[in-house]
This record gives sequence, C-alpha cells and structure tokens, in this order.
Amino acid sequence: MFEVDEVLRVLALLRHAGCEVWIGGGWGIDALVGKATREHRDLDLMHRVEQEPLLIRTLEAAGFVEQPDALPGRPVRFVMADPSGHELDLHPLLFNPDGSAVQHADTRGGTFPYPADSFVVGVIGGVEVPCLSAAQQVYFHQGYDPGDRDRHDMARLREAFGIATHF
Repeated sequence: MFEVDEVLRVLALLRHAGCEVWIGGGWGIDALVGKATREHRDLDLMHRVEQEPLLIRTLEAAGFVEQPDALPGRPVRFVMADPSGHELDLHPLLFNPDGSAVQHADTRGGTFPYPADSFVVGVIGGVEVPCLSAAQQVYFHQGYDPGDRDRHDMARLREAFGIATHF
C-alpha cells in the first residue's frame, strides 16, 4: 500500500531532481479533499514527457524498476515499482504553449485532453502538492464500469465540491 509518507517522499525526490509532476487517481482526489480517505495501492503521477529520462533516472536511483508487463503500456502510461511494492503509474504529458496538455489514449493516435486549469494544488499530510483538478478527475472517471474505489472517490468529490459525477 502507498502511505502518506511514501507519497511525500516520492514527490520530494522528484521535485529535488527538477521533475514536474501532478498527482491523479485516488491520491489526487484525496489531495483535493485534503485528507486520505481510503487505502491506495499505487500513486498516479502525470509528468512532462520531455522530463521523462530524468524522471526515470531519478526513480531508478531510488530503487524503482519499470514493470514492462503493465497494460496498456507505452505510449499511454508505464509503471515503475520499488522492492517494497510501491507502484507508480506514470502518465507522460505533452504540454502546449497555453498550459494545456495531451496524453496518448491509445496507440492509434487518440488523446486525452488536459485543459490548462487541470493543474492545481491540493494537500496531503498537511503539505501542498500539485494535483489534477476535480473537473479533470471527473472527466477521467467516465466511460467505464466503476468499481467500489471509483464510487468512493466520486462521492468524496461530490461531498467536497458539490459537483455532479457520472456515478
């Protein structure tokens, strides 16, 4: 499981190396609401594609190893894990001059858009952290059959922000 201290350690490690990342997924939602609301098996991080070589070197130096069998795999995302089982789900973003970004959605040229206002600040363990906005989180939670964690996460966003979600 990914605990608060480990999230903050990874973020500090990457920030110190000069890597710009934003938290998504369950930890991103917890950052938006300002507290951990459930257990997390991984940490989703969006990063600048041009910083990927530095990001990988930094994580490898900290003991993380790429997991080549993780699907859907590159170019959409890739996974790195450390010997303790901490798993990072890494999403490369290509930024536009206006601050918006795109991420590959598949190998056929599809993309996920990230409007410029998708990149915000939340709080984990009393520390301000970069994360994805509530609107972007809701956008990513559509078009599939939700699991219990998905329903839990969307309920937290509804409670905290009074926004509509798909489930």
